[in-house]
Parts: sequence; C-alpha cells; structure tokens
Amino acid sequence: MKKQIKVGNVIIGNPNHIPIQSMTNTKTKNIDETVSLIKRLTDAGCEIIRVAVVDLEDAQAIKEIKKLISIPIVADIHYDYRLAIASIEAGADKIRINPGNIPQTEDLYKVIDKAKEYNIPIRIGFNSGSIDDITSNKHKLDELEKTISKYVKLFEERDFTNLCISVKMTDPLLTIEANRLCNKLFNYPLHIGLTEAGNHISGTIRSSYVLGTLLAEGIGDTIRVSLTADPVKEIEVAKEILKIHGLYKGITLISCPTCGRCNYDMMKIVDEMYPHIMKIDKELTVAIMGCSVNGPGEAKDADLGIAGGKNEALLFKKGKPIRKIPQDQIITELLNEINEY
Repeated sequence: MKKQIKVGNVIIGNPNHIPIQSMTNTKTKNIDETVSLIKRLTDAGCEIIRVAVVDLEDAQAIKEIKKLISIPIVADIHYDYRLAIASIEAGADKIRINPGNIPQTEDLYKVIDKAKEYNIPIRIGFNSGSIDDITSNKHKLDELEKTISKYVKLFEERDFTNLCISVKMTDPLLTIEANRLCNKLFNYPLHIGLTEAGNHISGTIRSSYVLGTLLAEGIGDTIRVSLTADPVKEIEVAKEILKIHGLYKGITLISCPTCGRCNYDMMKIVDEMYPHIMKIDKELTVAIMGCSVNGPGEAKDADLGIAGGKNEALLFKKGKPIRKIPQDQIITELLNEINEY
C-alpha cells in the first residue's frame, strides 16, 4: 500500500478511491473566471484543481480563489521558485514542480522548507522535458530512473517525504513503462495520466489505453485526463474510466448505435441525458436503445432503460416492459425513474 498524503481534505493513496483532477485553462489572476470554471468542474466531479502560476499576481489570487471554492487547489510552478513560495503563503494545498525547470539548488531547498513549514505536499512532475532527448525508450527509462531517484533523494535528505510523483509522456507505451518503474521504485503515491494526449476523441482513446492499463495493474492513486477541450470533458472521461475498474460510483449509460429501425430522436435523448446522469451518485446501468430488437432484449441486464417506438419509448426494468412514454417526456420520466430507483 502506498504512502498516503493529504491535499486539503482529499487523501491520495487510498486504494479504494482515486481522486479525479483537472486544471483550469483560465488566467488564474482573473479570479471570477477561474472560480466559475472551478465550480463547473466541481459540479462535474472534479476533486482537486490545479491552476497555472506564471507571475506573482497569479500566486496571490490563490488566497481569494480558495475562499470561493470547495475543493483543494494546486499551484503549478515552472522556472521561478519564488512563485512556489508565494503560492504556499497564499494558501495553496499542494505545489507541483517540474525537475526539468526547477534547478536542484538552494532555491529548491527553500521551496521544500516552505512546504514543510505549511505542511503541504509537493508533486514532482516529470515529463519528456525532465530528461535528456534520447531516442531509445529503454535508454529513456534508464535515464528517467536516474533522474527521478536523484531528485527524490534531494527531498528525502531534507527530511521531506510528503510527496506525490507523476511521470507523463506523450508516448503512451513509454508512459506505461515509466509508471510501472516508479511503482516499483517508490512508495509515494502516483498521479497518472498521459500528457498532451490530444482532442476529445484522440485524447480520450489514448488516455483510456494508458490509464486503463495502469489501473488494471493496480497502479495509480489519482488521475487526470488531459484533453484539448473543455476541462469538464476531462472529468467525464475520467469518471467513465474509473467506473470500468469499479473505482467510481455512478451511473453507467449504455446505448445502441441506431439503425434504420429507429423511429425516435434517440441521439438527442442520449446527448441531453448524459450531463444529468453524470451527476447522480448511484450505481445503476441505464440503457437508451433504438428499438425493441435491442431494447429489453439486448439490454435486459440494465437496471432500467427505454426502447424507442414511433415518437415514443417503452420503459423497461431488468428487461420487463413497464409503460410507454411520449418522446417529449422521455428525459423527465427517465430521470424520475432513476431518482426513485
């Protein structure tokens, strides 16, 4: 079992709970805009939020942001150790630093000492820029092992073990191997993900492969799905990945691809239902199917669902027909059934 660390009121390192993280794409100093996004992410299921700190104004904004949000906030620091110190003093619940651009000097010790003073963890975030540009993945792993071990040792020599480690590459296979390596080398919790994964389609597929592989092996203590998209999409994808592994309690939506037998606007129903059910904390399988062929038959194992008719749908539970619902009432009726289940 990994060492547990506390980020605000969230524990990382609990094998039964994998916190979902995301990062704002707003200017942190724009407090209203940043808070608005964080609240949207929180509503979607985000449990830890990271913000970019590029100058002192960003760091100081953390103090005001914290007053208006309900989840822990992590300051993302690059290059300037003074911004890490300012963020800690402003109330950041965790600091993320990159060994590729925070020199291993007295400046780093100042950050460690400040984090120790405020009793907050530091995430050491390694990526491709943290190691030499070596073409062979085997050599990259060898170099990565040396780099991580050397860097972690600096913290431990400073008597600081309140650490989380992440290794995110753009190469899915290298990312998997690097996290397997870290899982063997260290007892610190691992933040897993694939960096620069792509848009909502390619990024979802690539991230699902990496995260699914690692989670199936019991590797990973907190996750972020990095997408070039609305950050809320990151939370939705992360929840679906975790649900597959039994690590998230929520509704599983299944739906057929539709065909010529479909006589109602099923795609619209699915699109409108999805945001609602993603917020419901129940372990149910809900089916939205196109017709009677793949309705109560193929989806008989679903807790409840609908099968389309002509401008209407048949409500069924565990494969048994219940009643018909007019199309304009489908979403309302289905949500009522979910809430009453």
